Amino acid sequence: MSEELVVHAEVVQKVRPIDFSSYTKRIAPLLVGLDKWSRGIPLVLLFFAVWEALPRLGLIDTLFLPSFSTTIKTLFDLVVSGKLLLHVAASLQRSAIGFGLALLFAVPLGFLMGWYNKVERYTDLFVQSLRNTSTFALMPIFLLLLGLGESSKIAIIFYGASWQLLMNTISGVKSVDPIYIKAAKSMGVSDWDLFRKVILPASIPSIVIGARLGAKISLMVVIAAEMIGAKSGLGFFIQNAQFNFLVPEMYAGILALAIVGLVVNYLLVWFEKKTTYWKGEIGSSILG
Repeated sequence: MSEELVVHAEVVQKVRPIDFSSYTKRIAPLLVGLDKWSRGIPLVLLFFAVWEALPRLGLIDTLFLPSFSTTIKTLFDLVVSGKLLLHVAASLQRSAIGFGLALLFAVPLGFLMGWYNKVERYTDLFVQSLRNTSTFALMPIFLLLLGLGESSKIAIIFYGASWQLLMNTISGVKSVDPIYIKAAKSMGVSDWDLFRKVILPASIPSIVIGARLGAKISLMVVIAAEMIGAKSGLGFFIQNAQFNFLVPEMYAGILALAIVGLVVNYLLVWFEKKTTYWKGEIGSSILG
């Protein structure tokens, strides 16, 4: 009998209760994010309901505005057939290349202009002149110089996305608290360590905001460029559907563009939260 009790005690010791607290901590941020995101769903559903109702009630001719359900069905058919995905991939590829080049150019230049006053004095006038010149106004020049190929489209995207990245990087560098810089220098920190441990982390929130604006501009510019001269991409798809009076396909393309923009925006928001976790909650309203 005593041996059975010993064996039972050993089994009880081996079978430990599962600690769910660690799993709860891991999924808690996800649940909080989903809760905040879900609060905006009713307004979106109301918009889609109005969209569905207007053509069905005869308030707007279905030739000009198909119902939301018709648009969703068309979008689903285009995705399943792969026709729309090819155009989405073409637009994203152009946007990514142009935006990537803008990052490589604007962020380092922004750090130089924000950190060194001499660099800013010599470059600010030229930069401000270019920044305040509309990308769409310069589009014919890009097309004349680089032709209708991929080079002109990527160059236009690069030009349009650079300025938001540049100005936000400059703003991020200049907004670093001087107390942190003085404290780091008083401890004998090298210029590289000062940049890596103080300037760069403090500038990341502003840079990411510039990246979000630059990504939006990249998508806007690539659509315009594809409408002028392209045989693929969402801009070409939407304009081609318009010219051929394929109205449901046109709205499906516009809806796909909105979805792509939304996904890109929230990916950048996620990146911002990951890189600035030390700041706590981002984007909180003052009044809650």
